Amino acid sequence: MQTRNPVLDDLSRMMQGATGMAQAANDEAKALFRSMAERVIADMDLAKREEVEALKAVARSAVEKAEALEKRVTDLEARLSGGESRGNKP
Repeated sequence: MQTRNPVLDDLSRMMQGATGMAQAANDEAKALFRSMAERVIADMDLAKREEVEALKAVARSAVEKAEALEKRVTDLEARLSGGESRGNKP
């Protein structure tokens, strides 16, 4: 009695080969798509995440400095207006 069928063995080997080829084609398609997407992004001249984060930090610092300067100007104006009113009184 035969336990293995040579036709089924051949079919099994052929299916394994086809699966390997399909996996290789899938990997190649992914690599090609990734390459094309990176090229399109590079052509669009988009900023990288690190650059955007650095600009956010610079902008945040500039806003904080501007707010501090506005407060200082307000304080100085209050001093000047208070000093002028005292100096003008008889």
